[in-house]
Amino acid sequence: MGAGGAHGRREGGLKPAARIGALFSGDASHPSYPAFREGLAAMGYVEGRDISIEARFDGGHLHRLPFLAAELAASSVNLIAAIGAVHCRAAQEVAPSIPIVFAAVVDPVAVGLVGDPERPDRNATGVTTFDPDEARDGLRILKRVVPRIKRLAILGDAGVPDALPLVSRAAAEAEGLRAQVLLLRGEEDLEGAFVAMREERADAVMGLAVPMVRVHGARIVELARAARILTLFARDGAKFGPLLAYGTSFAAAARHMAGLMDRVLKGEQVSNIPIGRVVRPELLLNLPLARSFGVMIPSDLMERATYTTR
Repeated sequence: MGAGGAHGRREGGLKPAARIGALFSGDASHPSYPAFREGLAAMGYVEGRDISIEARFDGGHLHRLPFLAAELAASSVNLIAAIGAVHCRAAQEVAPSIPIVFAAVVDPVAVGLVGDPERPDRNATGVTTFDPDEARDGLRILKRVVPRIKRLAILGDAGVPDALPLVSRAAAEAEGLRAQVLLLRGEEDLEGAFVAMREERADAVMGLAVPMVRVHGARIVELARAARILTLFARDGAKFGPLLAYGTSFAAAARHMAGLMDRVLKGEQVSNIPIGRVVRPELLLNLPLARSFGVMIPSDLMERATYTTR
């Protein structure tokens, strides 16, 4: 299964290209997928020479994951890369003997992907971007921009069994905010969610880094703007145009996967590879939306921002 070292992996053409399965959210345009490929290229892997990639994308429909994972398992891949807990779990269920490297999982132990983060005891290892301080830091930034906020709605995904909603609620309460958690099952829940927000007089909505928010992010921002509700999204939700986006990009985690995959492709057992952690928070600001709400961004936040929409 090994692919050899970073240089001369197939000297003399003696070693076949490793087949890598990829089980990702959204489609090929999602930032994590090109970042995943860039990470492998940076390690010296050349597609078509050292590796081939069999990619499957859920298109925002998590119910397709068992079918997509089964396709990868049947395609004789040497390794599966999965973004997100539900994607990794789908791969584990159909491919218990194929090594899996995951990214963007909040707590791999809590959701049952591994038993021990130092010595994973199943067929998976990977990297988490979870930072217990991230939610509170993002809310502190939001309160710097709009000190008057008192009530916060938190949008999560009913199909993702992680602790993000609970962690975010605790962060909101620690910041003196009244928190309302709303878990989406599909697009049909969006209108009802905003009715519930208006009933609770939410000042802002926090969109978590979960599939339902990623798929319907643009609609969420549109509904929030119409309801005069401020928006704080995870880093990768910046493309939907919220007032603020804050956190570590899935792309950063996907690039980091390459180092773990290289170790597996060289023959190392996943049980010997501890879970890694990538925490590189970025702040992105939407100045036109801020102006439409009549709020001013403090100058120090402007200087801190990685990217600003003007």
